[in-house]
Amino acid sequence: MKDILNFINGEFVATSKQFEKRTPVDDSLIGMVHEAGQDEVNAAVAAARAALEGPWGKMTVQERTEILNKVADEITRRFDEFLEAECADTGKPKSLASHIDIPRGAANFKIFADVIKNAPTEFFEMATPDGKGAINYAVRRPVGVVGVVCPWNLPLLLMTWKVGPALACGNTVVVKPSEETPQTATLLGEVMNACGVPKGVYNVVHGFGPQSAGEFLTTHQGVNAITFTGETRTGAAIMKAAAEGARPVSLEMGGKNPAIVFADCDIDVAIEATLRSCFANCGQVCLGTERVYVERSIFDAFVARLKEGAEKLKLGVPSDSNTNMGPLVSQEHRNKVLSYYKKAVEEGATVVTGGGIPEMSAELAQGAWVQPTIWTGLDDNATVVREEIFGPCTTVMPFDSEEEVVRRANNTHYGLAASVYTQNINRAHRVAAQLEVGLVWVNSWFLRDLRTPFGGSKQSGIGREGGVHSLEFYTELKNVCIKL
Repeated sequence: MKDILNFINGEFVATSKQFEKRTPVDDSLIGMVHEAGQDEVNAAVAAARAALEGPWGKMTVQERTEILNKVADEITRRFDEFLEAECADTGKPKSLASHIDIPRGAANFKIFADVIKNAPTEFFEMATPDGKGAINYAVRRPVGVVGVVCPWNLPLLLMTWKVGPALACGNTVVVKPSEETPQTATLLGEVMNACGVPKGVYNVVHGFGPQSAGEFLTTHQGVNAITFTGETRTGAAIMKAAAEGARPVSLEMGGKNPAIVFADCDIDVAIEATLRSCFANCGQVCLGTERVYVERSIFDAFVARLKEGAEKLKLGVPSDSNTNMGPLVSQEHRNKVLSYYKKAVEEGATVVTGGGIPEMSAELAQGAWVQPTIWTGLDDNATVVREEIFGPCTTVMPFDSEEEVVRRANNTHYGLAASVYTQNINRAHRVAAQLEVGLVWVNSWFLRDLRTPFGGSKQSGIGREGGVHSLEFYTELKNVCIKL
């Protein structure tokens, strides 16, 4: 049993109100999380403001980036502690978290430390009526105190994806991790203290959304900007809260991402990537694939091979090196996913594989397990084709022409990501240009260069992060005009 505390002004803070943290592996109680109230959120924002106006705000870029590199190194040094905490909270396999979550969590600090040191701004000379001229140059200044609201699917990775650039740019942060995955955000507080990050620069408040830490943070007028990753409904609520005070938001929200498989693809590549995009992290990936469109001539063969691959997935505990799929994050989320499994059948789906709860050993029977699931026989109006599920499931549908599949892929309120599988380079460029999404992968999935823009269109988000694109949100660009 752990006490999972808030981290405010460099200190770990207990509260009288607590809630349970259970592991999704077997539903056993692993900790009590101390819920922040309005007073704790006020204290965190005040601490962040004081640090912004104090030691952190007075540091040079070189000094800040040296500290952030130490933070990255300390995460790596304490790799096993972060790995244990992340897997206990999420239930994901250690083989996955050790390859993606923890290394990327550390890398995000180094990447943005490099970006801010090398980011150019603008300089212009201009003529004036007296002939002496003037010069204009731009300088970047931190936006201020940033509220960071994080999801539960990749807790450390997606939190540091925001905290890294925010701190590199000279801001201070108040982080509200998901109530489902509180541990690594708290553990990072220990790292911040060990690396000499001034008090108040990094703060963590635990709790829920409405009438809890999430609402208190996003409505706080001492917060200058809010960045969020999560479901579209919550993002819309945050956007409404941010309207009070006209505060900027960066939102990465839901998706219903398509994969388009043409008959001329390398089918081995398409199957391998689609299996990962549908079932990695138990389907709890914002960039995951929930709609697969396959050209009719290879449809049956593709479905057969996808079924074969899904049925080879091994469900198990995080510590088993053979495990490649863990449980869903919680019982509540499992109930949601299972309701979609039921809905698919009610609407006429053919269940190719899965569709229910797997048989697990007695000690794991109370965990949040579901079967990897593939459906066929549905059209584009089916509920499971329209709505984001965020589980290990996908619908496979045939198509007959390029024009048809582009139209169908774009027929959604979302616009986060898509994958295209073809060996025709002209088609690849042509289709990628027409897809209404923020990211398109061709003959791959989840291949991420952290310098490139990341974000969604339509109801999948507002703004772009990654490389210099993050600087547009985490800094204010100020123009200075000097008359010569």
